Amino acid sequence: MGVIEKADIPARTAAAAAPAGDLDRFRLRRFIDGLADTGELERRDGPVDLAGIAEILDGNPRAVHFLAAGPERQELVGNVVSSRTRVARAFGVAPERLAAEIQRRLATRPQIVEVTRAEAPVQQVVETDAADLTTLPVHLQHGLDGGPYISASIDYTLDPRTGWTNVGIRRLMLRGRRETGVDLVSPSDLRALYEASAGHGRPLPVSFVVGAHPIDHVAAMMRMPVDELGIVASLRDAPLAVVKGVTNDIRVPADAEMVLEGYFDARGHVEAEGPYGEFLGYYGAVKKNPVFHLTAITRRRDALFQTATIGGRAMSRTDTAVLTAVRTEVVIWRALEIAVREPVAVYATTSSGGNFNVRVALHQRVPGEARNAIAACFSALVNVKNVFVVDPDIDVTSDEQIDWAMATRFQPDRDLIVLGGMRTLPLDPSIVSGRVGAKAGFDLTWPFGTGTRLETRIPEPPRFAGQRFASIEAALADGPKYFEQLMTAVGSRDGREIVRELEALRARQGLDRDGEGRYFIKSGAKE
Repeated sequence: MGVIEKADIPARTAAAAAPAGDLDRFRLRRFIDGLADTGELERRDGPVDLAGIAEILDGNPRAVHFLAAGPERQELVGNVVSSRTRVARAFGVAPERLAAEIQRRLATRPQIVEVTRAEAPVQQVVETDAADLTTLPVHLQHGLDGGPYISASIDYTLDPRTGWTNVGIRRLMLRGRRETGVDLVSPSDLRALYEASAGHGRPLPVSFVVGAHPIDHVAAMMRMPVDELGIVASLRDAPLAVVKGVTNDIRVPADAEMVLEGYFDARGHVEAEGPYGEFLGYYGAVKKNPVFHLTAITRRRDALFQTATIGGRAMSRTDTAVLTAVRTEVVIWRALEIAVREPVAVYATTSSGGNFNVRVALHQRVPGEARNAIAACFSALVNVKNVFVVDPDIDVTSDEQIDWAMATRFQPDRDLIVLGGMRTLPLDPSIVSGRVGAKAGFDLTWPFGTGTRLETRIPEPPRFAGQRFASIEAALADGPKYFEQLMTAVGSRDGREIVRELEALRARQGLDRDGEGRYFIKSGAKE
């Protein structure tokens, strides 16, 4: 579900108060332990080789907690946010209210509290010279990947111009004990920060959190012109305790499981990274990318390592697709609030990676609003490729209802909008050359002003609700009536006696029907 509905979004509120010292409330391990009795968690007590992790996670509808991964028998958890139900649980709401709750929290004022290194659980264990990435339970995720990948890492960097913290999600391909590749090809704030730093011959310090609460992953997906530590705090709806790194001044959540501190060297996009199974379900090619150099690993004493599922055939059950869909719905809703008068619902399909196919329901108040909604979606997110706009009676989360609307309310020569030469996602495998592509809008609404015809009404079982009369004749004297209304009028639970009564009235007084199919007595009917 996860659809945003207008009625669900309350006004701006202040952030909830919580003690800054509660440094386990948003711990990943606590969240995982809370899944134990929900049917959302699979625990693997026995030893599992790292080579077997990917197959166990692939398409698995549950989060999986490995208690003895690899020869060191380390703890590893995967598929944490590959279900909208689990993400909604992290926010304390039902899945259908998730996106609206995120909207509410984004409107709250963030509270950030810096704690000392002695107070920060994530720095209970500190390794600098001895730090070694190959001691972590990092596994090969896809058959043609360039190496084992750390895939659930949240990056924190400082913008030297503003002093703000930039937060995102990046994968790291192991190149050695203290080096990884990183994907910095697609346009992003982090890429801009890195290229500005490298352009001056300076490395860019960066810290990666590995093992974070689902809320922090949702926050890392958001893009807003603010200090993005504030987004983490706002979405937690509680004060965020942060701590500076031991080898840099970047502040990260003090309650994380693990942090990899280091820097991107200043050589630029020079080293091969990839291939890698991407979030659209296909491989991304080998690219030239910067290199991350490790300077420290800090962690909790009982740190829980985290991996994320990305790509494959079971797209709807991957961490990236679910996170991306939630972000898409929030961004699109904000755009629609400006572009049209009454948006009703937004849904991004996880099977399309969480952003390529977007569905919108709205009340059209003036002609052309469906097309305005399509244009707004195209403009709001570059990754949106196909937009489907429906009337409010269609459930945007239902493939069946969307297919029905396409079949019965859509005329291709009238309702299909195709725009070429649009900026799009380079990872789209259907683009074989260049960096632009086409986008399509499908107006599946009734043509404006035609949705009240009998032919557009949806058949439903009779409800037998309405006014009672002494007889069928008295009911018809009140005005034209549908057959259901006539049954209701005399409390019939059969209907066949109504047919006999109408037959008698037709012979006695004259009976006819209007264009809507309602019965009326000719002598007194008004059309």
